[in-house]
Amino acid sequence: MVIEPIVRLALQEDLGAAGDLTGEAIIDVNARGRWALRARQSGVVAGLDAASLAARLVDCAILLNIHKVDGEGVAAGQTIAEIEGRVRSVLMAERTMLNFVGQLSGVATLTRAHVDAVKGLKTKIVCTRKTTPGLRALEKRAVRLGGGGTHRYGLNDAILIKDNHIAAAGGVGSAIARARAYAGHLTAIEIEVDTLAQLEEAIPYAPSAILLDNFSLADMGTAVARMGGKIPLEASGGVSLENVRAIAETGVDVISVGALTHSAPALDIGLDAL
Repeated sequence: MVIEPIVRLALQEDLGAAGDLTGEAIIDVNARGRWALRARQSGVVAGLDAASLAARLVDCAILLNIHKVDGEGVAAGQTIAEIEGRVRSVLMAERTMLNFVGQLSGVATLTRAHVDAVKGLKTKIVCTRKTTPGLRALEKRAVRLGGGGTHRYGLNDAILIKDNHIAAAGGVGSAIARARAYAGHLTAIEIEVDTLAQLEEAIPYAPSAILLDNFSLADMGTAVARMGGKIPLEASGGVSLENVRAIAETGVDVISVGALTHSAPALDIGLDAL
């Protein structure tokens, strides 16, 4: 399972070698309780799979009754899940559970906001490799739960030729030619361009896609008209909720937004005793 090593590491980080000293000192070993996992602000739920696994790894007898599944919207005050079990066990798992649900729901919520902002247009919203080290699989899944897609999962997914690659290869044409000579027939090749002049250099080599890096809205529109749909165009750089629709309205096919994973504020989630 992809998420199990991540969850085990998170628990080990919290429990160390000695476990929960507070719980062992204060709570009777047989005490049982019930809690509600509640949203304190509205958003999109994500991370319940990781939270549930954290609970099971601490104590397989902990019971979770899920009210809001991953990808579902939740309003402030609504219950996401009810939890029942030994008090020591649940409080031992509490912070790890809340960390996963809060962080990943924040990613899903910010993604949904960007997706809603371009509703009715053809443009897709995707995330990038700007993820929290070790949490990429979970954060990219949270983006999907928010309605977005993904650029590359890693360096091994596809060839993306960026400005430093172009400089090292001696130019746009040389970089694409080398990539095409190396790549298998199923490997996508995308090139990042900084100017309309670089776009013109790239077109004859027919890359799989072209990334317009920090283009103005006017230049994006020019690039879209120039391509006429022949090569997919991706916009990146300086994207926010305030300008994402204007970018989409230029006609680009994809907008990649690093902020979905590197700057999403955690959704406020709490665990309340019942």
